[in-house]
Amino acid sequence: MKQEMLINVAQPEECRIAICEDGILEELYIERSSQDNYVGNIYKGKIVNLEPSIQAAFVDFGVGRNGFLHISDVEPQYFRQGGYDPDMEIMPNGPPRRDEHDSHDDEFGDDDEEDSDLEEVGDNGRATRRSSPGGGRTAQKRMRPGVRPRIKPPIQEIFRRGDEILVQVIKEGMGTKGPTLSTYISIPGRYLVLMPALGRIGVSRKIEDDDARRRLRDILRELNPPKGLGFIVRTAGTDRTKKELSRDLAYLVRLWKVIVRRIKKAPAPCDIYQESDMIIRTIRDIFTSEVDGIFIDQPEAYERAKEFLQFVMPRYVNRLKLYEGKEPLFHKYKLDDEIARINQRKVPLRGGGSLVIDQTEALVAIDVNSGSFRTDGGAEESAFALNQIAAREIARQLRLRDLGGVVVNDFIDMRKDRHRRIVERTLRDAVRRDRARTKILRISPFGLIEMTRQRIRPSLKRSVYKECPACTGSGLVKSAESMAIEVIRKLIMCAQHASVARIAVTVEEEVASYINNRKRRELTRMEDEHSVQVLVISREDLSPEFLKFDCEDASGREVRIEGM
Repeated sequence: MKQEMLINVAQPEECRIAICEDGILEELYIERSSQDNYVGNIYKGKIVNLEPSIQAAFVDFGVGRNGFLHISDVEPQYFRQGGYDPDMEIMPNGPPRRDEHDSHDDEFGDDDEEDSDLEEVGDNGRATRRSSPGGGRTAQKRMRPGVRPRIKPPIQEIFRRGDEILVQVIKEGMGTKGPTLSTYISIPGRYLVLMPALGRIGVSRKIEDDDARRRLRDILRELNPPKGLGFIVRTAGTDRTKKELSRDLAYLVRLWKVIVRRIKKAPAPCDIYQESDMIIRTIRDIFTSEVDGIFIDQPEAYERAKEFLQFVMPRYVNRLKLYEGKEPLFHKYKLDDEIARINQRKVPLRGGGSLVIDQTEALVAIDVNSGSFRTDGGAEESAFALNQIAAREIARQLRLRDLGGVVVNDFIDMRKDRHRRIVERTLRDAVRRDRARTKILRISPFGLIEMTRQRIRPSLKRSVYKECPACTGSGLVKSAESMAIEVIRKLIMCAQHASVARIAVTVEEEVASYINNRKRRELTRMEDEHSVQVLVISREDLSPEFLKFDCEDASGREVRIEGM
């Protein structure tokens, strides 16, 4: 399979990155300079408000919008020793001090189990902890015998207004909600993740081979990471040498020392560390040895990427190419048309079926339609075959559109339990490559598969589009008939006003045509009964629901009528 990474930055306002496999678009990332991107950044903030009812604090971190910090994202050192101490010396060697009831012992296990609850770092550059199957972060963690569950005090006992706090943005703000913050700081390198609060070494749970895990753990111990800092080996570090891991560790330690110096000197609120731009982030987090080439169509971006590769992955510098063709990069690879179709509601499937994708505030609903899809095996076999195709395409569309939150998939009904289980498994296998965390439930008796997908930032559709001013986002407007009926009702209200002699109503062209042709008798009767003159003004540049009434008395003075 041929994998290529295409980076389009020819337009200064927008950066687009596409991952293609054998010419098929599999992943798409778009970032615009006009859109703020705080995820992964570290700030020194100040508590501005506490909400005991939801156990959360609101933090001013210097970007104009207050961030949201829930008690579940408060690192235990904040209620043990008052937060991170920037004056604490970073020791060059030796194991971290072990406290009998250290929260990270509770969270990550013993030295042999330290990585049992570690999750791979996502595209936001943050290592996350996997919660129990029963729910989210606040769900009861699986406990080992003899280990006490960690009990956090109420947030109002941990913080006071005006307290300074070190936070990292883990989720962009959406709508009226501000960004979500965490005090669990994590800084990604190419092969390692620095987690200051962890205080020990770990290996990503996505590295499943026991021999590889043991080898990586031994290498990290030999590298003698600084006392008091924690490091996790990412999946990208699975086959790396001691020299490569050492280089990454040294880079992260140097970076952390710079961060500590800024924490000491800078007054809150201020930024302490900013994530790399999307090009560097994507190469760091997504590039693997399986990628055959990286093509960039802008010289400055090419030089930036080359410098980064030479520092962290010098063996792969020759795979980076500057695209200098006259034809636009994405057009050459026939991606522009496919990208234009990404946000369409209907997605055609191979063989005649289709998906219909609707995004609402509460959830994403995906409906599988059979259309003209048929097989030789009858209705059950046709449904089974189409559902398998749909499951793979659903996973792809979720990635491409960056849809998150609750997703409900309505598959075509299947009678055989074996077929239902296979479709479930097909969907689970298809989302394995997704860098966002997903959780999939069993198929329901109604053929529904509910799932959740990690949402870090607004979906691609919400980033690229704005709400339609005509329909206010519903996708529907009133018909010309409905608008005409409404106009007649309001004209009657205006005509009944004693001082009104003339009424001019301005409407959209189709509505005006309907009134003048279908409602002419009613207009004439109204004019005769109330002794008024009615003028219908047509304008083609108006939205279908636009209405404007101008009323005058016999001398031409404006008459204001309440509600018009």
